[in-house]
Amino acid sequence: MGEVTGHSARPAVLTDRLWGIAREVAKFGAVGGVGVLVNIGVFNLVRHLTDLQVVRASVVATVVAIAFNYVGFRYFTYRDRDKSGRTRELGLFLLFSAIGLVIENGLLYTATYGFGWDSPLQSNVFKFLGIGVATLFRFWSYRSWVFKALPSHGAVGQAESFLAEGEIGSAAPGAPVGRAG
Repeated sequence: MGEVTGHSARPAVLTDRLWGIAREVAKFGAVGGVGVLVNIGVFNLVRHLTDLQVVRASVVATVVAIAFNYVGFRYFTYRDRDKSGRTRELGLFLLFSAIGLVIENGLLYTATYGFGWDSPLQSNVFKFLGIGVATLFRFWSYRSWVFKALPSHGAVGQAESFLAEGEIGSAAPGAPVGRAG
């Protein structure tokens, strides 16, 4: 009567997975939100204090935000992910961040030099829109390629039980189960 079948356990697994993704999105959003503030703040500070052109000031701000975000993602959002290949992780993070930088600043470049929209308000609007578009790419690439998830204990257990079943199924009738010497 109180028995749980495999079929009725699936909604719980699905619910756990959805909550896990929701937590990941919230953590990514928290780090990314502060990263946006850093990015916009540095952008406006550089534009106000220097004579750098709009897109160059934006690239400087994006690079500062990338450094901030790596620390936030590694030690907050994805702290439970595989840490064995830090050099590979950092290389991929920088690669995908550079692609995001091109997306983000390409939009600002197009608005500024393609359409002549260069007022401080217009620059901030297109900087913000560029960050938004690049963020979608970054979320997908970071979670898929950079901060890879470790296999869950459930997945390991399922794989082990599958292997054990394979050994039992391939044994000759009456033969002991296990590896042959």
